[in-house]
Amino acid sequence: MNSDVIDFASLAPAYPEMLLAIGAVVLLVVGVVINKERSILVSYASVLLLLVVAAIILFAPAEGVLFNGVFIADSFARFMKVLVLGGSAFSLLLALPRAEEQGTHKFEYAILVLLATLGMMAMVSANDLMSLYVGLELQSLSLYVLAAIKRDDGKATEAGLKYFVLGALSSGMLLYGASLIYGFTGHTNLQEIVVAIANEGRSIGLIFGVVFLLAGVAFKISAVPFHMWTPDVYEGAPTPVTAFFAMGPKVAAMALMVRLVMDTFQGIAHDWQQIVIFLSIASMVLAAFAAIGQKSIKRLIAYSSIGHVGFALVGLSSGTQVGVEGVAIYMAIYVAMTVGLFACILSLRTEAGFVETIDDLRGAAQTRPFVAAIMAIIMFSLIGMPPLAGFFAKWHAFLAAIDAQLYVLAVIGVLASAVSAFYYLRIVKVMYFDEPVATFEAVPAELNIIMAVSGFLVVTYYFTVGSPLATFAHTAAGSLF
Repeated sequence: MNSDVIDFASLAPAYPEMLLAIGAVVLLVVGVVINKERSILVSYASVLLLLVVAAIILFAPAEGVLFNGVFIADSFARFMKVLVLGGSAFSLLLALPRAEEQGTHKFEYAILVLLATLGMMAMVSANDLMSLYVGLELQSLSLYVLAAIKRDDGKATEAGLKYFVLGALSSGMLLYGASLIYGFTGHTNLQEIVVAIANEGRSIGLIFGVVFLLAGVAFKISAVPFHMWTPDVYEGAPTPVTAFFAMGPKVAAMALMVRLVMDTFQGIAHDWQQIVIFLSIASMVLAAFAAIGQKSIKRLIAYSSIGHVGFALVGLSSGTQVGVEGVAIYMAIYVAMTVGLFACILSLRTEAGFVETIDDLRGAAQTRPFVAAIMAIIMFSLIGMPPLAGFFAKWHAFLAAIDAQLYVLAVIGVLASAVSAFYYLRIVKVMYFDEPVATFEAVPAELNIIMAVSGFLVVTYYFTVGSPLATFAHTAAGSLF
């Protein structure tokens, strides 16, 4: 009996995932039993569950390797899991006001978010090619359904279908890469692959495997040239779902890429660095110029997110601990800015419906000055204007590149930021200097609170959360070295 207790205690590093899985199943049963009109209870319970799991990870941390080496819990996993859980919780809160109009009033929406989050946490803690794939597919299958959850909307169903087809292609590429790596090293466990590379050295088959594996992960973070699904899916999916896509899945996939290249394939750093540098430059440059001609707000955000992935990869390209710290800090600030941005978009609604194009924002500052002010702050932060949070995000990424003597990459990043300023400032110009064409409805209280919190963090980052976040990121990055 005593040994059973010890065995259960040894699972402590996986308690958060176990609690989330059990909670999702329980809430699924609750959602089926209660009246569907009261599905808001499931949504609030899901937010509470995500916050409880995040609190366990933060305040009762447990580290170790479990399940015959396929699951790892370390400081890096803790950092990224907290970001994933925070992004998921905020995306659920964003979906609560006017949920029926958005198609997110069904209790299944919250359950799918929980299951996708569980898959993301499994990805972050994956220590084996098999557990990596299981986590990625659990996340992906949930996301395919979420994209098309508004079944009576042609755009949403089209978005879900496009995401499914291209997602299946990326999964095939990732599996092919994993099979090549297994074939040339004889192992699926990431730590054993490290040893195999150290003993046997690099081979052309292994390099091909790494290329295909990273291509599959690059699809999940929307890095160019694997970004083709992002603008269409972001535009077609309901806005709260788009907000979820822009936060949790990107953080989890970025964490997976960091763990693969910095830990598993550190022995062939010269090879993967070329891949990451290409992904970074291509993402920054294409996003900066492709976003200029966009009229749809969500398509512009899609290209913006592609660009920010490129900026985060600048830090990873360095292959150093400082670079990993830069990626961690960048993703944390990116989540905070994205939450506020989508809260602003969901706040601006006219009699004709939610705003969809940039022209729909005309004169927003006259009727909704608070929303326009927060949105302007976030736009300046996304550009990287000091002293806002976005400036420090890019500062850490570019500093890592400069330390690694990747001067050309850093210069390209700065120039891409300068180009991106055009389309961010255009939104500010439309809100403040154009004449209003419609009156915006009252803003729900939940969205006002989220905007206020996000705006406060973006403006006061250096004086409030900057130092604790940097310390947490330093500890997280240190666990990979």
